[in-house]
Amino acid sequence: MSSSGSGGRGIERRGLMLVLSSPSGAGKTTISRALLDGDDNLTLSVSVTTRERRPSEEDGVDYHFIDRARFDAMAKAGDLLEHAEVFGNGYGTPRAEVERALAAGRDVLFDIDWQGTQQLKAAKREDVVSVFVLPPSTGELERRLHSRAQDSPETVRARMAKASDEMSHWAEYDYIVINREIGASVGQARSILEAERLRRERQIGLHGFVGNLRRG
Repeated sequence: MSSSGSGGRGIERRGLMLVLSSPSGAGKTTISRALLDGDDNLTLSVSVTTRERRPSEEDGVDYHFIDRARFDAMAKAGDLLEHAEVFGNGYGTPRAEVERALAAGRDVLFDIDWQGTQQLKAAKREDVVSVFVLPPSTGELERRLHSRAQDSPETVRARMAKASDEMSHWAEYDYIVINREIGASVGQARSILEAERLRRERQIGLHGFVGNLRRG
């Protein structure tokens, strides 16, 4: 069992599942990368998918690429903590990998939408810490989408239309970060992670630690 995180160093701790969700362009991916870069005990959940691997992608790093028969079998057996169909392809979170990480005291980061978050909470609510990232305004969200230069004007319009529905689920999350400035937002996300690591129920080694303190 790991004694990870600055809080609880030396005390056994169960890992947590940190979920970041946001409408496209609000900043969750940038925040996720910054958290991963600055924290050796935080690992990104690697999903399984039935879609074809792109030339730039590596199996086991970007996704676990599997066929439809295996995906359906995993979903039926309960081997996926959450799963969804996106544009005709299956995506899901392997249960075994996550549970091994949590038991070892490692924290797992999820970059998923509100539907996936609901499924994770249904499966393992006590381990989930959910954060929704909001843009400071709809105008700024649209500007960011255009400035990425990754999508056509039609795609940007579609993403903006979808954003309203996604943002309507903000109240289902434990924490809200309004991403006005990325450095500040990363700092807030780190503070959430550190505070959740200190929760009494996650520090499973506290009972023995306090017992030793009392015995002198």
